[in-house]
Amino acid sequence: MKVLDKILDLDIFHFGKFYFKVQDLIVIILIFAATRFVIWLIRKGLNRKSDLKTLDQSNRYALFQIISYVLWIIAFSFILETLGVKITVLIAGSAALLVGIGLGLQQTFNDIVSGIILLIEGSTKIGDILEIDGDIVKLENIGLRTSTGLSRDDIAVILPNSVITTNKVINWSHQSMKTRFRINVGVAYGSDVELVKRILEESVMEHPDITDKKLIEGRLIDFGNSSLDFQVLFFSKNVFRIEKVKSDIRFIINRKFIENNISIPFPQMDVHFKREKVQ
Repeated sequence: MKVLDKILDLDIFHFGKFYFKVQDLIVIILIFAATRFVIWLIRKGLNRKSDLKTLDQSNRYALFQIISYVLWIIAFSFILETLGVKITVLIAGSAALLVGIGLGLQQTFNDIVSGIILLIEGSTKIGDILEIDGDIVKLENIGLRTSTGLSRDDIAVILPNSVITTNKVINWSHQSMKTRFRINVGVAYGSDVELVKRILEESVMEHPDITDKKLIEGRLIDFGNSSLDFQVLFFSKNVFRIEKVKSDIRFIINRKFIENNISIPFPQMDVHFKREKVQ
């Protein structure tokens, strides 16, 4: 035991009156390992759907993140106490410094608070389809300061959390699982409008990603300058890849228009030359 006590009491390094001993290193490692183990147990427990049927995947993720942050703060406090640093004295002694840091890192703290709000509030969840400043992003991760999304081009997008909480954000997943979309197309004057309406609805109906096919609706929305303007409305669950769905439907519409001799007009201009009389 004396040998063990001597080993634990060995100095790894010292600075002035501060001594960092082997026993301090062991305690820090144990605190770190215990924190990791407890977090692993919590993750495993939350992933058991049978035990937490009332929590969906996003709620479990948010709960796990909040618990993890709290546990790491507690662990860091214990580590400082192990090193002989009193938390209360440290906070009181560095109040002015913290104010200065707070002013300099105001935006960072704003993002951190926004991250906590996102995790607690639950209005924005992992897997939601968000429209931010005209960009469509699928939310992949909510961090303490930033969140990560995936664009339609499969490009990772880093979003400060304050952007999600303070800007105007359209959450395409916040309502029902399906969303209504529309495709506009113009046909030449003189076309059979009933035939055009039927072709539009049949074209949409052929696509496999369309839901509630009874709600497909073709409309004549306006008499344009050079065309009869139609619109076809439909519901789909494939919100994130909806542009691919629309493209497929446009191909079908174009094929059916060709088969039925329906033309899509384009603006044309007639130029008249005035011949001046020679005197």
